[in-house]
Amino acid sequence: MTEQSGGPAATTTRPRVVIAEDEALIRMDLAEMLDEEGYDVVGQAEDGEKAVALATELRPDLVILDVKMPRLDGIAAAEQIARARIAPVVILTAFSQRDLVERARDAGAMAYLVKPFDQTDLVPAVEMAMSRFAELRQVESEVADLTERLEARKVVDRAKGVLQESLGLSEPESFRWIQKTAMDLRLSMRQVAEGVVTHGPSVAGPGTGTPD
Repeated sequence: MTEQSGGPAATTTRPRVVIAEDEALIRMDLAEMLDEEGYDVVGQAEDGEKAVALATELRPDLVILDVKMPRLDGIAAAEQIARARIAPVVILTAFSQRDLVERARDAGAMAYLVKPFDQTDLVPAVEMAMSRFAELRQVESEVADLTERLEARKVVDRAKGVLQESLGLSEPESFRWIQKTAMDLRLSMRQVAEGVVTHGPSVAGPGTGTPD
């Protein structure tokens, strides 16, 4: 049975989350952790089909899906949610299922958590997923064609990796570097990212360093 929060509408701006996990105890623990960390669990489901329906109906800020669920597994559910650009997805996986992480990423998941996990694992994964999703929306806002959007996302991801390695930046700092350089040079983020992949950070010209 699908569960939804039944209290009055929240007056705060707590991020809204839908969680899907077929093991009730894990689902309850996850909901409690999220509540303690300032998130509002607005919907819960025990299978992927209901998770997609809830996400579509409630339009939350985040969806957390277990990989293994009845009716529709987490990867297939993530693909549907990501394709519709409803919300960032975090995938839950057991240690023995690490091989599924790449499939989850290909399906559109923004981050993953390996079970068993605690709050110190949960928060970074959630924040990373929401940050990556915001980046993705920004990159895609520059491009109308769906195929080009995918290519733009891929080249920006590759460029972030180059910047992390060559300049010692974090992932968010790498994105801000691309964003700032694009603004400074009056180019699209894809054009800057392609330059970084081909030529390295020197694409921005002398004097460009870590973003503020």
